[in-house]
Amino acid sequence: MSTLKEENNNTLSELGIRTGKVHWNLSSEMLSKIAIEKENAIKTSSGAINVSTGEFTGRSPMDRFIVKDSITENTVWWGDINIAFDEDKFEGLYKKITKYLSHKEIYARDCYACADKRHKINIRVINEYAWSNMFAYNMFLRPNDQEISDFKPEWTILNAPGFIANPELDGTRQHNFAILNFSKKTIIIGGTAYTGEIKKGIFSALNFILPHEKNVLSMHCSANIGKKGDTAIFFGLSGTGKTTLSADPHRNLIGDDEHGWDGDTIFNFEGGCYAKCIDLSAEKEPDIFAAVKEGALLENITFFKDTNKPNYEDGSITQNTRVSYPIYHIKNIAKPSLGKNPKNIFFLTADAFGVLPPVSKLTAGQAMYHFISGYTAKVAGTEAGVTEPQTTFSACFGAPFMPLHPTKYAEMLGEKMKEENVNVWLINTGWSGGEYGVGERISLKYTRAMITAILNEKMNGEYQKDAIFGLQMPLSCPNVPSEILNPRNTWMDKRAYDKKANELANSFNNNFRQFANYASEEILQAAPKSIIKI
Repeated sequence: MSTLKEENNNTLSELGIRTGKVHWNLSSEMLSKIAIEKENAIKTSSGAINVSTGEFTGRSPMDRFIVKDSITENTVWWGDINIAFDEDKFEGLYKKITKYLSHKEIYARDCYACADKRHKINIRVINEYAWSNMFAYNMFLRPNDQEISDFKPEWTILNAPGFIANPELDGTRQHNFAILNFSKKTIIIGGTAYTGEIKKGIFSALNFILPHEKNVLSMHCSANIGKKGDTAIFFGLSGTGKTTLSADPHRNLIGDDEHGWDGDTIFNFEGGCYAKCIDLSAEKEPDIFAAVKEGALLENITFFKDTNKPNYEDGSITQNTRVSYPIYHIKNIAKPSLGKNPKNIFFLTADAFGVLPPVSKLTAGQAMYHFISGYTAKVAGTEAGVTEPQTTFSACFGAPFMPLHPTKYAEMLGEKMKEENVNVWLINTGWSGGEYGVGERISLKYTRAMITAILNEKMNGEYQKDAIFGLQMPLSCPNVPSEILNPRNTWMDKRAYDKKANELANSFNNNFRQFANYASEEILQAAPKSIIKI
């Protein structure tokens, strides 16, 4: 069952973990079998296993910390997102968690991040649960036999969902935590079984290491590549269509969530996908649906009565039902997970106010401004207490994972955009003809047609400038009705449109005040202007 190596166990002893019950680098099939035998998982009709992550079915942002030390003190953007943790408290908690794991049967895995070998980071993951180790197999890149034999970890993740912290003694906010220590190159996670903390822990580390130490832009985005080698990048918050629109049968997937950009190379950080599966169906998401097979790990789904068939429409446990699977479960993937400089970058937003155009072209300044803003909107019914559309801003389209100031990432993006003559487009997948409840959501068919036209270099006609946001809107697009391209034209009441556009512009400007002191004049000049008289 296990691949026990004395030298590896000695390595664990050096970490402070002293146990003989260590399973090294087990296959996905074996981990799945163990999880079922231990009654931690249920085999589903598709061959995937389903687990319950218990109390936490998503990340806990207020319980994610970074150790404040000589490396991070003057570099991390401290605040409500990057919360400082004391070095001594980390040491005490580290000793407790290693002692806890020393009394457990544990699962160790050697893996790495970054498909570009110039930036490869070896990772050793120590898990309390077999299925958590299966998640690490799915999500990180998998070394070959030679790489395993010579493996030397650079970063270590200790994952102990059953370990409960004492806030008064340990310095945490509550009993769960995820803490990054850049000096020790260690991440400790306890009190939560939600596997996303493992994935996003390393992503947060890379978002510090690559831009700060290697001048490589790290990005929370998906990427695909066409038959001619043209790369496209998609940024967007949850619900904007990032996964859907980057999955294209005519293009190969580089990756669906985390990438780096160095020189002329776009590279995936990961070796798998971690997709939402609420309302998943073969019709809506054929690639993801087909990937949910043996080797995939489902989280917090329910079943149709008296069956082991997943009921993806049921969000009674959580709306954040998830599935992780290795990227090779997707048919049309780039091998290796690399691409050349992008020709086009898409910022996706689901504007529930019906104000932003369905497609517009951005200047470099506007691209940096909208990148820092990271706008989308929540609609009524998506969360308790949301009764009307609400603005949502997440810097760099991934604020919870960005240790540096957002302007650092934005300026790097602007430099690359200018150097490589990259087109950046703002795509509104939200509402037209009125806000949510009045207008209608822009047809996915039309959004796909706009992106296809851009990728096929068919969006070369005339543009008109939006009066408030300054966005360049095309006058025509193949297979898209021209009348929807200017959002103001789709509103019956033009004064109502102007009022709502002013409101959204003010929301952008109010949000951006927190970044203004660090932003260049080029970025500041790209802000929307609330000048339309009502």
